[in-house]
Amino acid sequence: MNAEEIAFKEKLEGAHNFPGLYSFKFIVKTEQQPAVEQLVKGAEIRIKPSSGNKYVSVTLVRQMESSEEVIEVYKEAKKIEGLIAL
Repeated sequence: MNAEEIAFKEKLEGAHNFPGLYSFKFIVKTEQQPAVEQLVKGAEIRIKPSSGNKYVSVTLVRQMESSEEVIEVYKEAKKIEGLIAL
């Protein structure tokens, strides 16, 4: 784990109890929505399109066992071009 991941892990553990529900929120172009939905298997998925339908907000909620599991999702999310994580 690099220094940035260690700092993020500490923030996660300070703000969340694991295991516990965790919400991921991403904004992507509409055509990338399926890839985002696959980031967290078994998650509750909430979708909200932008006013022009060019972008979509995707919220994924699931029980996460650890901060490391959350970090792995964000690592995979970084591979999706143009993705914005909130």
